[in-house]
Amino acid sequence: MEKVPEILLEKYIQNENLRKHCYAVESSMKYYAEMMNEDIELWGNAGLLHDIDYEMFPDEHPNASPNILREWGFNDEFINTILSHAYPERTNIPRETLISKYLFACDEITGLVTAYALMKPGGLNDVEVKGVKKKMKDKAFARNVNRDDIIKGAEEIGLEINAHIKNIIEAMKRDSRLGL
Repeated sequence: MEKVPEILLEKYIQNENLRKHCYAVESSMKYYAEMMNEDIELWGNAGLLHDIDYEMFPDEHPNASPNILREWGFNDEFINTILSHAYPERTNIPRETLISKYLFACDEITGLVTAYALMKPGGLNDVEVKGVKKKMKDKAFARNVNRDDIIKGAEEIGLEINAHIKNIIEAMKRDSRLGL
């Protein structure tokens, strides 16, 4: 199944910004998996494919993803991980596993870090935790990013927000596909 996630991304996500978001979440998930000695490929795939149905079915997201993922051989446990990142607003699948909690924790924060990096001359190399925290308070900045979910995500994985932001910055720096 090693090439399937990339094939799916190419097939279902044409928007370059959404693709980069998926790469950012994938990088963050791999970073945490490595840190905790979890399955790096599995965690990365969850990050890469968490928004697989968003472009085609934005109003149903992520509830259209099970059909796509089952067709490509993904099991119910993986599918429930994807569904749980939108609990309770859009799905009834709670985040009970470690992977699902980290997926939720990485989703919104990568959007905020990306937006902040785009305004810095040196991109991610100029991004600091205190700058991201300052932008978190500015509701007009990256207004589609849910700040409450960022805080809730850090709490769910048991990390202090500064440590979580630092980890996300470091994870994203590793991924040249982001162009940041």
